[in-house]
Amino acid sequence: MSIAAESTPKSDAQRRIANRLKRARGQLNAVIEAVESGADCRTVVNQLAAVSSALDRAGFAVISTAMRDCATDPEGAGEGDRLDFDELEKLFLSLS
Repeated sequence: MSIAAESTPKSDAQRRIANRLKRARGQLNAVIEAVESGADCRTVVNQLAAVSSALDRAGFAVISTAMRDCATDPEGAGEGDRLDFDELEKLFLSLS
């Protein structure tokens, strides 16, 4: 089996998060183009709201993945990289 064919929950989550961020990047490019072309305020603000929402969803997905990892493997294989629940809560609240 090739490496590309293997799929783990963590790699799936990373792929979904990367896709969300790429969509947000595309939306941000649209905001920049709208500003540069002199689009009306409503258009710019609506596009900016979409970018903000996309980034928020990506951030929540990152935290959700970390929480899932903590719940399924509380001992943690990579202890130096693990976040405790207090750190996760702080990160979560920073997005709100």
